[in-house]
Amino acid sequence: MRKLSKKSRVTAAVAGVALVAVGGGAAYAYWTTTGSGSGAATNSAGGGTVTLHATFAGGLAPGNSVPVSYTADNSTTSSTVVGALSANVTTNVAGCLPAWFEVTAVTSNSPVAAGATGTSVGSGVLKFNDNAVNQDACKSAIVTVNVGSL
Repeated sequence: MRKLSKKSRVTAAVAGVALVAVGGGAAYAYWTTTGSGSGAATNSAGGGTVTLHATFAGGLAPGNSVPVSYTADNSTTSSTVVGALSANVTTNVAGCLPAWFEVTAVTSNSPVAAGATGTSVGSGVLKFNDNAVNQDACKSAIVTVNVGSL
């Protein structure tokens, strides 16, 4: 093998240093700048309607009461919150007066997820008051608790 002359060694060294100095043969160039931007999308209309249910045991007699469970079904694609509940009683017999019954509905802003069914949103008590009058008209009557959200 032949030895490199002093001049050749210096030339090779200078070429190597020059190659490293310019980035290994690659050149980089770029511009700097500033910018800004934005994006927008429309949110859900929300406030979809939920279906509320009242569930309680049958067999009430004057002077008795039963617990009531309130649940909600949300068939919309947005979650929602059920606020305060209101409830009232109706019956299927004219002589069985709704005024003979008391119903409560207690809740506290219950969230109901999108697509959820049977989500608990409150509780209460249904009472059949003993009014010291003949309440036979309520025997076998259907008592309905209607519930709404305020």
